[in-house]
Amino acid sequence: MKTERCCSLSAAILAMVVLVACSPESAIDEFAMSETPVSGIVLDTVSTKPWLVTGGEVLVEASLASDLDPASLRLQLNGENITNGFRRTEQGNVQAFITTLREGDNTLLATVPGSERRESLEMTNYPVSGPIISGPHETPFYCQTNEFELVTGDTLGESENADCSVETRVDYVYFSAQDNEFKAFNASLGAEADQNIAEVTTLDGRTVPFIVRVETGTVNRAIYEIAMLHNPAEPSPDPWTRSSGWNGKLVYTHGGGCRSGWYQQGDRTGGVLREGLLEMGFALTSASLNVFGQNCNDLLASETHLMVKERFIEHYGVPTYTIATGSSGGSYQSHQTADNYPGVFDGIIVASSFPDVTSATIFTLADARLLHHYFTQVDPDSFDEEQQLAVSGFGSWGSIPNLSGGAARLDPLFDEDVSLEEQGGEVSIDELESLRYSPTDPDGVRATVYDHTVNVYGRDPVTGFANRPLDNVGVQYGLAALNEGRISKAQFIELNRGIGGFDRDMNHVDQRHRADALAARRAIESGRILYGGAGLAATPVIDYRTYTDHREGGDIHMIVHQFSTRQRLIEANGNADNHVMNVGGRWGFTEEAPDLGNLFRQMDRWLTSMHSRSDGRPARDAMLAAKPEGLVDNCWDDGARGETRENMTQQLDPDGSGRCGELFPVYSTPRQIAGAPLANNIVSCSLKSVDPSDYAVSLSDQELASLQEIFPDGVCDWTQGDSHGTRHQGSWLSFGPSPVNLIQ
Repeated sequence: MKTERCCSLSAAILAMVVLVACSPESAIDEFAMSETPVSGIVLDTVSTKPWLVTGGEVLVEASLASDLDPASLRLQLNGENITNGFRRTEQGNVQAFITTLREGDNTLLATVPGSERRESLEMTNYPVSGPIISGPHETPFYCQTNEFELVTGDTLGESENADCSVETRVDYVYFSAQDNEFKAFNASLGAEADQNIAEVTTLDGRTVPFIVRVETGTVNRAIYEIAMLHNPAEPSPDPWTRSSGWNGKLVYTHGGGCRSGWYQQGDRTGGVLREGLLEMGFALTSASLNVFGQNCNDLLASETHLMVKERFIEHYGVPTYTIATGSSGGSYQSHQTADNYPGVFDGIIVASSFPDVTSATIFTLADARLLHHYFTQVDPDSFDEEQQLAVSGFGSWGSIPNLSGGAARLDPLFDEDVSLEEQGGEVSIDELESLRYSPTDPDGVRATVYDHTVNVYGRDPVTGFANRPLDNVGVQYGLAALNEGRISKAQFIELNRGIGGFDRDMNHVDQRHRADALAARRAIESGRILYGGAGLAATPVIDYRTYTDHREGGDIHMIVHQFSTRQRLIEANGNADNHVMNVGGRWGFTEEAPDLGNLFRQMDRWLTSMHSRSDGRPARDAMLAAKPEGLVDNCWDDGARGETRENMTQQLDPDGSGRCGELFPVYSTPRQIAGAPLANNIVSCSLKSVDPSDYAVSLSDQELASLQEIFPDGVCDWTQGDSHGTRHQGSWLSFGPSPVNLIQ
């Protein structure tokens, strides 16, 4: 499905303007105006799509042909004259901040009296509480404004309504040069009242007091924060008045997690008091529904991105560019919004990354739980730890029970008598504990990723539970371990005979589990499984991590997942030249740990160069041409053996070549040991008959017959891709209420 500019547009936004130089490939491409029509007038919204306006407010711009005098333009909104609200821009256009949109459809008409020149713009306005594209709101939903701690240490207070709304407020803090921490700033006393206020020099060379203005409010039932350097002695910032401390660039921060991330507003954002980023002059923003430990639903996270950025632009102006950043669950959001809603983010800097939660992460967690159950309950004596490790593919045996426990996000059942590795029903709100689903309370809340994303996956017609894009039919667990001689033929056969699958409540059953076809198609078509060939094709990506594959207690953040992301980019675009990996650095903004600060400076150079180019090249070509020379894959040897810390530049390879491969070897997942591709993006494999040539060992007729009995429908033929035969439908898709680009 192609993205359309539809006349049943949707949304009003607190729009903004501050005209900064924006190339055709800028972060706000999606708001770019079309070619000038015969009328000589082009109308468009500035801070969001015209069909996705929220809150009754929007900034619009009229671009005029050179023969038109801006003073002659007249504007009407729904028949009412609003001409007096326009401001001129440096480029000779005019802009208006409209605050009187009605809910639903609105018509803006621009005319030139005495001529036949006229142009109209249709806009659709939705409530600031949402939704706009994520489908019906989840219920129950618990407000947490009274638990949310402001930057001053106070709490936000009780919400005003069932949508968890609060009145927007502004607070100031300063960074104490004496105590090296943020403290509440009394704006009425002025900046001279405390001589311990630190000074900073921003990326654009301005030296200003380290005083931070923080706006806190609610959109889309989320709590958001916006922070930037601002001396309250200066005029208050707005779309036309920029704070002297703001470098004009925006960073959107994210929180990680996933487990227990449902049915709640959240009591924290991804954090906006980031000392190193504020020192550079960046504005920072985030929202409570962009912390995956509070909202493990990337579609709802993307919707929140749209609405928070809209709010930012309305209040402060169009940023030169926007960087998304986050670790683990924050990487899901950064990847998927950049790909599925191109233009919201210009570049992303992610850590401990995964492609998405639906495929590589969940497939690995579910398989780990099956293996852990088999090794401890079904056949506890046949595999030693080395053989278990060979079947799992992991770099640490501890990852088998660790990741089995992580599968709690798929399991709706809480039972205090079962082991942590078999637990489920995780919630983080006390009020939800008594409401949890159980066999005796089938109408209770199901605390799972799938049920939290039911608007995407649909419901099982029999149970009413969310459908699942989860499948292990035909998966030959331990195949590579067999072919490498690390397990015996008997072990391989009995493992696949006894591993079984999960019922809808994640109980172990003898049968393999099959994906629900609707859920599998929706996951692929809508980008819940990262595609990589939409917005990400023209987005710079810097992916950094601390290596955790050898942690004794295990860890889900394995380096193979970032290679899965890279492989998807290669398959979608022909190469992954926009994807840079960094491993083993000291991730901070100080002299002792400078490496994260350096990544932001490199991204700044990359994006600044992109925005300075206007040669008409395709967006991906322009992005690659702007990539700074020397910004390549690298790893660090931190001198743990008494050596000097060394930075090594080399193309990082999943096969573990070179010095970086020796320092940071890449391991596999259970599904990849079973033959799945590096991209790890297949929900349901295509099936083929058991083929003796697939095995490096000689199988007897009886052994082949056993495998044919275990796999009556056949085994995975991973080379044929996903059996559902579908693909990504396109960007800017909606699950309602917006009818524009509605998922089919």
